[in-house]
Amino acid sequence: MITPSVFILGATGQDGYYLSTYLDELGHQVIPTDDSLKLNQSPNNIEQYFSQLIKEKKPTHIFNFAALATGMGMFDDPYNMMDVNGFAVIGILEAIRKHKPDTKFCQASSSEMFGMPNSSPQNEHTHFCPRTPYGAAKLLAHNMVGIYRKHYNLYACSAILFNHESSKRSDKFVTRKVTQAAARIKLGLDKHLMLNSLDSRRDWGYAPDFVRGMWQMLQQPFADDYVIATGITHSIADLCEIAFDHVDLNYKDYVLVDSALSNRAIEGMQLVGDASKARKELGWAPSINFKQMICEMVDSDITLLRTQRIV
Repeated sequence: MITPSVFILGATGQDGYYLSTYLDELGHQVIPTDDSLKLNQSPNNIEQYFSQLIKEKKPTHIFNFAALATGMGMFDDPYNMMDVNGFAVIGILEAIRKHKPDTKFCQASSSEMFGMPNSSPQNEHTHFCPRTPYGAAKLLAHNMVGIYRKHYNLYACSAILFNHESSKRSDKFVTRKVTQAAARIKLGLDKHLMLNSLDSRRDWGYAPDFVRGMWQMLQQPFADDYVIATGITHSIADLCEIAFDHVDLNYKDYVLVDSALSNRAIEGMQLVGDASKARKELGWAPSINFKQMICEMVDSDITLLRTQRIV
């Protein structure tokens, strides 16, 4: 039996970190990434890079987690967004097709592809209608994965990921922003947290669970796309209540709302994932719930602040 050798594009990010850790525990080889690689090159340049990688390293699996961030930056630099989150995937697929077509490829797709969905919850058959450059770029990549799977018979699949969080999440995202604020306020380092809304709801899951689901996707006899989600939404107010209550504080005393900070479009039908297919075919299920995840993140932020000798 061949020991898997895995290339993770975006290995230094949240998902890359947890997948690398998970694969190390399984005894699989993770091929070091080249952090100098710029994905806003032409697809031909990306193809040349991956062609060389594939010929030298012969990876059995490739995961693409590299992407420009979501959150408040989804409308920033749409040209670069399309290059990095969309066109670069074509270069990866071409390199696989030409040099090692038995390589298994997983693209990290996004619930942002649904945009303004016509039904809720969303599954693999829900109509895509992105409303941001980020979602449009991800949909381009998602469609190309499907084309290469059907036309060239590549083992290429897309994980349609809903929001997933952890202590490795950037503080540009609201979950980490809140847990970090709760920790800092508890330790006397800040006095309040400013947010633009408490009403928005998201289907938030646990990042280690999501990367486990993506690995399970590539263990199936045939490539296919799967929604990975919890199927449960929580509001930002719920998030704040859990995070601050965990450190014996009332969030209402510390969280301020400034609607002028918001530049996101008005939300329509609720984004919430239906992962029935992943549960049935992959045997996938979340290992912890939302409250456990947020409390773990707060504890991690407190430990981090103390380790940094800030307090």
